[in-house]
Amino acid sequence: MAGFADFETEIYLAGLAGRTPDLPITADGLQRAAAKVMSPAVYDYVAGSAGTESTARANRAAFQKWEIVPRHLRGVSERDLSVDLLGTTIPAPVLLAPVGALGAVWPQAELEVARAAAGLGVPMTLSTLSSTTMEDVAAELGRDRSTPRRSEAPGDAARGARGIGWFQLYWPTDRDITQSLVQRAERAGFQALVLTLDTWALSWRPRDLANGYLPFHTGEGLANYFSDPAFRSRLATSPEEDPATAVQLWSQIFGNPLLRWSDLAWLRDQTRLPILVKGICHPDDARAALDVGVDGLIVSNHGGRQIDGARGALDCLPDVVAASGGLPVLFDSGIRTGSDVVKALALGAGAVLLGRPYVFGLALGGSRGVLHALRCLLAELDLTVALSGHAGVASLTRDLLVRSRNWDQCAS
Repeated sequence: MAGFADFETEIYLAGLAGRTPDLPITADGLQRAAAKVMSPAVYDYVAGSAGTESTARANRAAFQKWEIVPRHLRGVSERDLSVDLLGTTIPAPVLLAPVGALGAVWPQAELEVARAAAGLGVPMTLSTLSSTTMEDVAAELGRDRSTPRRSEAPGDAARGARGIGWFQLYWPTDRDITQSLVQRAERAGFQALVLTLDTWALSWRPRDLANGYLPFHTGEGLANYFSDPAFRSRLATSPEEDPATAVQLWSQIFGNPLLRWSDLAWLRDQTRLPILVKGICHPDDARAALDVGVDGLIVSNHGGRQIDGARGALDCLPDVVAASGGLPVLFDSGIRTGSDVVKALALGAGAVLLGRPYVFGLALGGSRGVLHALRCLLAELDLTVALSGHAGVASLTRDLLVRSRNWDQCAS
């Protein structure tokens, strides 16, 4: 029994003692509160999207096109939200999405995120563009949590002794640096490699442009590059001595527009880790990924950050699942509530990735804020699964949903 819904009881019992949550309960509330404590430029970097931000809106609107039809009297007092993912059982079908430059949001941010994720058994996907080296994050994920630290919030060590980490790769133009990053991730103990396909160049992002702000230009988010021996070998002086030149080199090698599907054969040879590709929105790309032997697909439009006017990610999910050939399909882009997770699972996703909400939680309280954001989402997921008449996520199928008549009438 997952027990995530117990968080609801915990909150109500605290209310009897006159204590109400000091952090917002909803994803929107977390975002509004975070906007008040983050610098405007950093907030816009996290909250913003490409162009008019229509794709970010489409991501949310896609969930409104589906309605849950609950069933009753089905014996749901004990529930199992666990799923098997690439041979590992996780307690709920939720992972943390990779987000770059988190050090701009909170000191030692990735370590804080790792503590919260590991405490709940939620896998963390570390961005290539992290502000802390992958080795340090892997060490934090691997720490024995059988006895919580004094600084940890109650519940941090409630589930799971050690954390699960995946490493997200932005494939540079320099193959030696690519090889070094991938092999470092494997040596550090990450359990999967997530290749992001849709960000070989940064999109037109008006909020960031208006602020003249990109965190990487100050070196934020470049810890994995600055610590990498192959990257450092390309410099006459170290990043510590000449950070500006190191940033310039990063900007030259970051994106690789020459990549083709056939290049994944080379990547496959560099690691024994399972490889998932993130950014799949078209069924033909799902088939191409299947042909080159990847281990999983992640349906994503980067939360609307890369293309303005793109299709909502959830709208893409069913076609990708149908073309996946049985590969695991995960979903990313727009998850905000427990019911969002239920809808994505019912449409064929094996698990979902949560992005911005946990970052806003981080901005409000470091590890404690991330933990709070996760516990709220997982409690709502647990309750929604049960109240819709299911004892576990394994039974969530397309039959749970109907198309919204109100939405279709508005669309017509």
